[in-house]
Amino acid sequence: MEVERVQDISSSSLLTEAIPLEFIRSEKEQPAITTFRGPTPAIPVVDLSDPDEESVRRAVVKASEEWRLFQVVNHGIPTELIRRLQDVGRKFFELPSSEKESVAKPEDSKDIEGYGTKLQKDPEGKKAWVDHLFHRIWPPSCVNYRFWPKNPPEYREVNEEYAVHVKKLSETLLGILSDGLGLKRDALKEGLGGEMAEYMMKINYYPPCPRPDLALGVPAHTDLSGITLLVPNEVPGLQVFKDDHWFDAEYIPSAVIVHIGDQILRLSNGRYKNVLHRTTVDKEKTRMSWPVFLEPPREKIVGPLPELTGDDNPPKFKPFAFKDYSYRKLNKLPLD
Repeated sequence: MEVERVQDISSSSLLTEAIPLEFIRSEKEQPAITTFRGPTPAIPVVDLSDPDEESVRRAVVKASEEWRLFQVVNHGIPTELIRRLQDVGRKFFELPSSEKESVAKPEDSKDIEGYGTKLQKDPEGKKAWVDHLFHRIWPPSCVNYRFWPKNPPEYREVNEEYAVHVKKLSETLLGILSDGLGLKRDALKEGLGGEMAEYMMKINYYPPCPRPDLALGVPAHTDLSGITLLVPNEVPGLQVFKDDHWFDAEYIPSAVIVHIGDQILRLSNGRYKNVLHRTTVDKEKTRMSWPVFLEPPREKIVGPLPELTGDDNPPKFKPFAFKDYSYRKLNKLPLD
C-alpha cells in the first residue's frame, strides 16, 4: 500500500490554500489559539566553555528540574559539521520520491528505522504535518546502513563524524546530571546501558503548510529517550509547555537543544522531569530538525536508580525493559 507523504500533500495544498481534515487539530491543540502571546520567558542557555564547573552544573540541574529543556552553546560540536549535517539532510528530502522511498521503513517492520510519515497512534485519528527519516548512528554494532541514504554521497561520512561528537556531548551532559543527583558521574550513562546505549538520528521535515494556525508538525509529547540532543534549522517551530502555557523556543544559531526524556525522569525517580513539547509549522518555509535520541538497548530494564530510593523516597516508577516501555507508550497502554 502506497503511503501519501506530507511533502506531496503540501505541494497540492499550497495551490488550494486548504489542508485535509485529518490535519486540522481540535481547538484545544490549535497553535493559533493555544500559543502564549505575551512576553516569552527565555529558555535557559548554558555555556559549556565556562571554566566555572560548579556554575555549569547548577545551571544544567536547575534547567532540568524547572524547564526540563535547555540550550547549550560552545558545546564542542563544530559549527561547520552542524552545517554539513543539515545540508546533507536537506538534500535527501529534496530528492525525487522514488529515491527517498528506497530507504522507507518496511510496512511489516516492528522497528522505526527508515523514511516514513506516521509514527504513533493518535486518539482522534489526526495526522502530523511531517515526514521523517530514522536511523541509528551509534554504536557501530547497531547501525543498519540499509536505512542510510546513498545520496547525497557524503551523507554517511557526515553522520558518522557527527555521531562521534554527539556521543561525547551526551556523555558530558549525563555526567553533569549524575553529579547533580549526588551520584558518580557515570551513573546515568550506565543506567541507560553504558557503551551499549543507542543513538537514534531522526530528521524531521515539516514542509510549508497553508494553515499553520490549524495544524501541528508534531503534537504534544515527551521523548521516549534518556536525553535528546537536537539542532534545528532557522525556521522557528519548537514549543515548550511550562506553567500551563505553550512557549516558543528561541532559535540560537549553532546551539544544541537538550530535552530531558522519559528514561532520565525514571532513572532519577522524578528529580529531573521530562519535557512536554510540540512543533508548529510555517506557511511559507520548510522547517527541519535533527534530534538524536539517546536510548537504552531494547532489552535494558530501566527504573529508578537504587541509590535514589529508600524508605523515605520509594520508587515512583515501575521498571520496564525499554522495548516494552516503548511499545506501551506508543500504543497508549498503561505504564504503571
